[in-house]
Amino acid sequence: MSTPGKILLVAEAVTLAHVVRLVTLGDMLVQRGWQVVLASDPRYAAMVGPQAFELIDIQSMPAAVFQKALAQGTPIFDYPTLARYVVDELALYERVQPQCVVSDFRISLAVSARVARIPYVNVTNAYWSPLAKIRRIVPEFEWVKWVGVGPAQLGFNAFQRLGYFQHAIPVNRIRRQYGVATIGGDFRAALMDGDITCFSDYPEVIPTAPLPASQSFIGPLLWSAAVTPPSWWDDILERSAKPPLVYVSLGSSGPPGMLQTVLDGLAGLPIEVVASAAGKSEALRLPANARVADMLPGDQACAAADFVVCNGGSPGTYQAMVLGKPVIGIAANMDQFLNMAAVEDAGCGRMMRSRAVTVENIRQMAADVLSDSAMRANCQALAKIAEAAEKGDRLAAMTAFFAKA
Repeated sequence: MSTPGKILLVAEAVTLAHVVRLVTLGDMLVQRGWQVVLASDPRYAAMVGPQAFELIDIQSMPAAVFQKALAQGTPIFDYPTLARYVVDELALYERVQPQCVVSDFRISLAVSARVARIPYVNVTNAYWSPLAKIRRIVPEFEWVKWVGVGPAQLGFNAFQRLGYFQHAIPVNRIRRQYGVATIGGDFRAALMDGDITCFSDYPEVIPTAPLPASQSFIGPLLWSAAVTPPSWWDDILERSAKPPLVYVSLGSSGPPGMLQTVLDGLAGLPIEVVASAAGKSEALRLPANARVADMLPGDQACAAADFVVCNGGSPGTYQAMVLGKPVIGIAANMDQFLNMAAVEDAGCGRMMRSRAVTVENIRQMAADVLSDSAMRANCQALAKIAEAAEKGDRLAAMTAFFAKA
C-alpha cells in the first residue's frame, strides 16, 4: 500500500476500554492520513460520541455474560459466539473493503481475517503474554471466597494451565472449521495472535523475555470522556496550598457499595476527594471532604490529583502513571490482577483485592501511598518515559506494516 488506505478497527465491546483504545488509535491514524472505520457494538456509542471517522455497528456478547465468565473462571468465548462473530466479520469485510484490520480483544478476527486474506493487527496487553515476567495472582473467582486466598493461590498455580486449556477449546474448534492453524492448549496464544501484535503498555511496567519480531510495545492508548465538568471543577484545577487531592474512578461494573466504602475510608484523612460515580451518585452518602460527579474528565482529574484510586485496569492506571501519579488498584478480575501485579512490582502503585476492601484498609493504604516518596519518584520517572515516547513515532511499526500490506 504505497499511500494511506482504509484501516478497519474492530472492538470487542465487553468493556468500554476495548472500544476507546481503538477510538484513540483511530484518531492517531487519521492524523497520519489513513482512512479509518471503527466497528463496535453500539452500547457505548453515547459515551464515545461522534468521531472523525466512520462508525459501524457490530454485535458483541452482552457485558453481563462476559462479567459472569470472569467471576466464575469459565471460558469467555463459547463456540456459537465465535461462529457468529466470524460470519458477521466476513460480511463486514465485504461492506468496508479494508486493506488491513485491527482488533482489540476480538479474537475471532484471527480466523476471519485469515479466511478473507486481510492483514491482521492485534492490539492487546503484554501481561497476557506467556513471555511476561510478572506475578500471576488468583483473581476473585466466586470459589475463592469459600476456600480462602492462600489455598486458592496454590490451586491456581497448579491448575492455571488447565484453565487456559479449557478456554482454548472453542477457539481451536472455530479455527479448525475454517482451516486456520490451531493455537494449542494455551488460550493466551489467541490473545497474542496477529500478523503483528502491539502491546498497549510500557516495557518498564511489563517486562518480558525477548519478544518475536512480530510483537512490539506501542505504549498505552489513553482516552478521556469529553464531558462537561461540574460547576465546582474550576475550584479543583485552581487549588493551591490545600490538602492532597485524591481522584477515585472505579468504573461502572464494580461490586455494589464499593465506591461508598472507598469514600468512607478516605473521609478519615486530611485530604480532598473527587470521584466519578458512573451513574451511582444518587445512592451515595458524601463525606465532608468529597465531591462527586457522574462523569469527570479523567485526564484532568489525574493531573490535579496526588494519587488515584481505580479498578486496577490498565486504562485507569496508565492514565495516572503517565502523569506521574501513584495508584491504588482495587482488582477483581484476572486482567486487573495481572496489570496491578506489574504496577506494584514497578513501584508505581498498590494493589488491593476487591473482597478485602474495608474502610480501615482503604484508610491505611491511602495513608501509606501519600507518605511513599519512592513511589512518587518511580511514577515521575515513568512520566518522563511517557513524555519521550509521545515525541517519537510509537506507531512506526504498525503504520509500516499497513504501508506494506
